[in-house]
Amino acid sequence: MLYKMKRNLNQKLINLIEYYNLININLLLSKKPIKRTDSIKTLGNAFSGTKAEKLKQLKQEIKAVKNCDLKKNATNMVFADGNINSKIMIIGEGPGANEDAEGKPFVGRAGKLLDKMLTAINLDRTKVYISNVVNYRPPENRKPTEIEIERYLPFLKSHIEIIKPKILVLLGSTALNTLIGNEEVISKARGKWIQKEIGNAKPWIIASFHPAFLMRQPEQKKLAWIDLKMIREKYKILNT
Repeated sequence: MLYKMKRNLNQKLINLIEYYNLININLLLSKKPIKRTDSIKTLGNAFSGTKAEKLKQLKQEIKAVKNCDLKKNATNMVFADGNINSKIMIIGEGPGANEDAEGKPFVGRAGKLLDKMLTAINLDRTKVYISNVVNYRPPENRKPTEIEIERYLPFLKSHIEIIKPKILVLLGSTALNTLIGNEEVISKARGKWIQKEIGNAKPWIIASFHPAFLMRQPEQKKLAWIDLKMIREKYKILNT
């Protein structure tokens, strides 16, 4: 009887260890930055058809997400806005109250400022494509958690892979850290071009301040204007 109890206990421990390995528990317990861009695969190969059809399939995959508190507390999924054939893709942090109500990214006060910023370099929503790191509003407009970012990162990377932009603009620290890493803060990383493979896409990437931050810190608009001019010049070069 004692032998049988020990054998059953050992088997339970083995099963528990295998379970923790399966869910990669070390990622949840480690204090080190998660190397998201190296560890997360895209879903792009799972989609087929035209670009519009692939986006529709991706949207359905996001709608099918389960056990997500963001989704449970949101009114609408916020997928994207703009021109799916644009060479410029803009990534923000997550939907706010206005975005949650309308189901479109950047339609609140920060969105109006973004529209003005785009107009300043002869762009608008018919010439760019806009999305966010997460597709559902974090309560009280807080930053998405690491777990929430990890859940939606495969969808984000697949989104980029489908659009395949030549220029990827990351607005704010959340977008920067999600796709580039935690090595640099936005104030030091902004205004620099890097080229990086994301699935089968290889866009030129630049980070800049989020419009919501610029509303709180208007003195930083002069730096954002430098970034905008860099985007304008790169767009001219890639569009020729």
